[in-house]
Amino acid sequence: MSKPIVRFAPSPTGRIHIGNARQALMNALFARREKGVFVLRFDDTDLERSKREYADSIEVDLAWLGIPPDVVVRQSERVEFYDEAADRLRAVGRLYPCYETSEELEFRRKRQLARGLPPVYDRAALKLTEEERAKLEAEGRRPHWRFRLDHRTVAWTDLVRGDCHVDCGSLSDPVLVREDGTYLYTLPSIVDDVDLKISHVIRGEDHVTNTAVQIQIFEALGAHLPLFGHINLLTTASGEGLSKRLGHLSLTSLREAGLEPQAVASLAVLVGTAESVRPVADLDELASLIDFAHISRAPAKFDEHELDQLNARLIHEMPYEAARSRLAALDSDGGEAFWLAVRGNLTRVADAVHWWAVVRGPVTPVIEDKAFIEAAAKVLPDAPWDSATWKTWTEAVKAATGVKGKALFMPLRLALTGLDHGPELAALLPLIGPDRVKARLSGQAA
Repeated sequence: MSKPIVRFAPSPTGRIHIGNARQALMNALFARREKGVFVLRFDDTDLERSKREYADSIEVDLAWLGIPPDVVVRQSERVEFYDEAADRLRAVGRLYPCYETSEELEFRRKRQLARGLPPVYDRAALKLTEEERAKLEAEGRRPHWRFRLDHRTVAWTDLVRGDCHVDCGSLSDPVLVREDGTYLYTLPSIVDDVDLKISHVIRGEDHVTNTAVQIQIFEALGAHLPLFGHINLLTTASGEGLSKRLGHLSLTSLREAGLEPQAVASLAVLVGTAESVRPVADLDELASLIDFAHISRAPAKFDEHELDQLNARLIHEMPYEAARSRLAALDSDGGEAFWLAVRGNLTRVADAVHWWAVVRGPVTPVIEDKAFIEAAAKVLPDAPWDSATWKTWTEAVKAATGVKGKALFMPLRLALTGLDHGPELAALLPLIGPDRVKARLSGQAA
């Protein structure tokens, strides 16, 4: 097999969400594994709604995920290619002008439904004479243009769904060109797939019926067909469809919330597949797990709580060198010993700020049994301290007071950190250091 060329084709009309990320990752990681090409194609022919700021944010999001495109294409810069293809389809009688208004089409649709008929376009425009067309245009009407489908069953072997077929006799002839001459999604998409030599079209299952229509257009243009794969869609945990309007699920918002890109990527790729959902820290490993033939046909549910768990698991295994620059940017780089001490208590890297504040102080100690804490202070080991100091000290406290277990450990934790939970004190104690420990045991905020 020649090296694949795949594409992710968002409309830059909003910020992409984790459902869009699923499609981008499936394409990019497949290309990565097979040493192919990943194309980012902006479907920006809707000039009113498409914004450069959204296009820019999409490129930032993909770079954050670790899948920057090899090629970037903008449909708004390629209109002459679509004009040429439309002219070819007109020349062979597959693209024909229609003059109905949206109100007239809606009236016909309702009338067909009332008669128990499918609401399929009746091809009335094909019956118009040249004189009738001229009269309509003289009245100020401008045509939209429909592709004339062959009323036959179109079949293909889908990478995900296996053998698929759609009866095109049950479909309306699709509108490819609006009254103002601008293009809807379908024709530019096909023209670009042909021109860019896209080998695999991997996209959401909501495009299955569209595929039959697009195959006919590919054929009408004399083009070679790509392979198609339609993956299941992500929904919210409650089963609702994802939308760009749900801003809290955008990649931008997930990034700003401090989530790790590999947590997002792991969930987006593995949910709804035969693989168990788990954090995968390496993109090459994640790419090796993609198997289109074992993607579920049922919708895949995106659970924000599950994403938090994946994020925490990644951080708990994150080496210091991977976190170092981020800790420095947070003014919380306490070195490798600090990171290894606290990472098991983090769900975000930024949470380390809290524990660095506990180490450096000032901390207001919580002392409930002053006599016990004074006794503990008297047997505090001399410096220098290391990871064994906590055990040495607590054994001495136990011997001096007779207190053991939680009754011993919790008062010391409260006095040293002001909290009843946190990282192991065996690791924290040397970081806090003798001077601050002595001050906190004496009741001082230090």
